[in-house]
This record gives sequence, structure tokens and C-alpha cells, in this order.
Amino acid sequence: MKALAKELNISVATVSKALNDSYEISQPTKRKVLEAAGRLNYTINPYASSLRNKKSKTIAVILPEVADNFFSLAINGIQSVAEKKGYHVLIYLSHENFMHEKSIVAECCTGRVDGVLISVASETINGDHIVKLQDENIPVVFFDREFENLSVAKVITNDYECGYLAASHLIKNGCKNPVFLSVSSCLEICKKRAQGFLAALKDKKTGHPETAIIECKGTKEEDYSKIKKLLNDKNRPDGIVTSVERLAISVYLACHELNVSIPGALKMVAFSTLETAPILNPPLTTIVQPAFDIGKTATELLFKEIERKPNNGEDQVVILPSSLIERTSSQIL
Repeated sequence: MKALAKELNISVATVSKALNDSYEISQPTKRKVLEAAGRLNYTINPYASSLRNKKSKTIAVILPEVADNFFSLAINGIQSVAEKKGYHVLIYLSHENFMHEKSIVAECCTGRVDGVLISVASETINGDHIVKLQDENIPVVFFDREFENLSVAKVITNDYECGYLAASHLIKNGCKNPVFLSVSSCLEICKKRAQGFLAALKDKKTGHPETAIIECKGTKEEDYSKIKKLLNDKNRPDGIVTSVERLAISVYLACHELNVSIPGALKMVAFSTLETAPILNPPLTTIVQPAFDIGKTATELLFKEIERKPNNGEDQVVILPSSLIERTSSQIL
């Protein structure tokens, strides 16, 4: 800006105001500054500007994984808001590891970001690291996966009701022994889905609630082996609800390998936003979360905090309902 000011024989302040389209500067002066800036290949440095304003103009998004289509759609929702605000988005992966998640949050506490969106890892057992973010006055919002015992804004879906709906749907279509495959006993999202599932078994007086929740929290290979063993058992289930879409794919592969017919011998429902669900063989019945809207709404809440806009305690917990889309995998033949 000093070079531009010298070139045009005006003050640095005038150059700055002209580049920022200030109402204090006339249109002819603005044109003259912009022309000179183009001629001298001048571009505004947003990082230097953010340092002056004590803002990084960056938000962090901490995800447990990206293989799940839900998170890809949620990222699109997040970016749709961040870009309009002129913010960069840093994406971190915890790989479902609590210690890795803690180290990422510690890095965010250094002032590198102005706010944090987080979907917690399946191994996360406490929220002390989130409290440290709050202690540093860095706004944080949970989306999809939360840690319930913290006073933090969150955007979630109606997981208990959907767990109940999934089990009821299988029972209505003839299942006598449905099971629920969960990826965690710690995650609130999994606990609520499992609780809803068990409540449906109790209300419908069917199944075996004491053995109906099966945890699949090992490696991909270990979970696949567990699913194969389950399907090979003489008392194998006649219905499965998977808490995440990767487990649904494993069930399909295991059924193919073991020659177990879907939906003849086994009916299936998956919590999934998988775009290919309608073209699987057979097409997969899914409970679909509004992933884009969850990401978008969580980011809007985060910017309310960043910009310190008062909300009088409203909208701190936003619940966006999911929906069941019935396809062949759960139907009566």
C-alpha cells in the first residue's frame, strides 16, 4: 500500500479505504487506486489483515472419518456458510481416536482458528478437552456426534426415535429376532439409537433384548469377521439395523459370501446417506440424516458465537429429523 500511495501521491490511508470500497472515497479515486493496484500486481493479504484484527478468518472442522458419505455432505453445508463469511475451513481427522482428537483440539487452542465444529470420535470418553476450548474463548459447536454433559451448542437428529422406527419397521415386516450393530458404547448418538431400538423390541414383545445390541468397534477386518460369525450362527438374526453405513456394506459382503438372501433370510435397515443405496443388490432401506442442513446449521450457530451475536439461550440445541426410505432390503417378499 505504501508503494501505491507513493505511485499515486496520496496517503496510505486513502489507498486502504479505496481498496476496501469505503464510502469516504470518491469513485474516481477508487478507480485510480484499483487501476494502479492491477498494474503493480497488488493483492490484499488476508492473513496480515486477520492478524491486525486478531482474527484468523479460519474455522476448524474435526471429523472422525471421511469414508462415511454423511460427513462429505456435511462439509458441503459447512463450506456454504463459511465461504459467504469469507472464512477458510481447516479439516482435521481424528480417525475415531480419542487421543488424536485431544491433540487436534489442543492445536486449535493456540489461536489458529476462530471457532471449532466437532463430531466426536467413537472412543471419546470425556469432554475436558472441549472445556479447554471454551476456557480460551474459542466457540465450539457439536454436530451429529455430541458429548452430552457439556453446555455447548449442538445440531443433532432424532436418534432415539429413529432407532425405534428402524426396529418397528423390521418387526412389522416379519422379523422375530432383529439386532442392532453399533460402533460405540460411548457415543450418545449410538446409545440413543440403541435405546430406541430396544424400546421397540420391548413394546412389540419380540426379539431378545439382552443380546440384541452388538458392538462392532474393531478394525474393518475384525468387524467383518464378527458379522460373518453372527450370520453363521444357528440362531442368526432375521433382521439387522446398522448404526453406520460401512457396517451395512460389510453385511452385504458377508451375505454374498455366505449365500444369505436379502431380504429373504435377512432384512436390513442402515443409518446411511449413501447415494448408491438405491442401486445396491438389493436396494438398501435407509434412515437418512439431513447431512447438508446439519453442517450448514451448525456453522450458522458457530458464527453467531464468533460474531458474539446474542441469541438469549435460544437454538443452542437444534434437532433436525431424519427420515426412513423403504427399499427392497427390508420388504416382505
